[in-house]
Amino acid sequence: MSSTFHYTVEELIPFIDWVYFFHAWQTKADSTEGMKLKADALQTLQSLSSTIGASACYRELKVVSKDDDLIVYLEMQPCGSCPSRTLRIPFLRQQSPSLSTDDGGYTLCLADFVSPFGDVIGFFATTSSLQADDQADPYLKLLYDTLASRLAEAAAEKLDHDIHGIPQGESLIGIRPAVGYPSIPDLSVIFLLDQLIDMQSIGITLTDHGAMRPQSSVAGLIIPHPFARYFSVGTITQEQFIDYAHRRGFTPDEMRPFLRSVLP
Repeated sequence: MSSTFHYTVEELIPFIDWVYFFHAWQTKADSTEGMKLKADALQTLQSLSSTIGASACYRELKVVSKDDDLIVYLEMQPCGSCPSRTLRIPFLRQQSPSLSTDDGGYTLCLADFVSPFGDVIGFFATTSSLQADDQADPYLKLLYDTLASRLAEAAAEKLDHDIHGIPQGESLIGIRPAVGYPSIPDLSVIFLLDQLIDMQSIGITLTDHGAMRPQSSVAGLIIPHPFARYFSVGTITQEQFIDYAHRRGFTPDEMRPFLRSVLP
């Protein structure tokens, strides 16, 4: 079963990534507008009730990679040497080598960072309890919405630090790819994660299209491989699309709505 955590705003402020906050507002951090915006954001956060913050659920499981899939071991045989129940999570692979020289010209897939002989990785979801009043003025409502998103991401960052016992400010080992982000563009993967962690325990529900409610939520994997890196899958070919739909257990028509961002 997954474990749940709650973080207060005070605990999360040091873990907020302000780069994405300014990106959402389409302003620069060192501009007059940007500095005023951050001051307003911090004042807003510090004025919130101590009950406001973000919640997280987390579970570690043994997984093995097989080609471009991860096989998650859900239950083990009494002997403990082989699984009695598994869940397969397929991933997409880049069609073209990454432009980064650090990637050695390889086409990357998240399964590359998990051993075929077995590793332990984490599965997580976080959500913020910050919500704007429906009667709030447009500026304050947008400020609340962007801060809620940043708090959910900050909770994932703090969770990652806490799980690995790494103090805030020190570099984490591995990556934390989230569903809907460039390395996991398939929104339907969220349904697989929902089978692994109890998202409802922290108030997250899913729509038929794979969207999380509240919107200020994030879910994904924590892969502690020291050489793992973030990457963008990019546009995929029809051949990989058909293969992926088959691995995912969907027909192409069922799969297409979840992969619009990477289809030509």
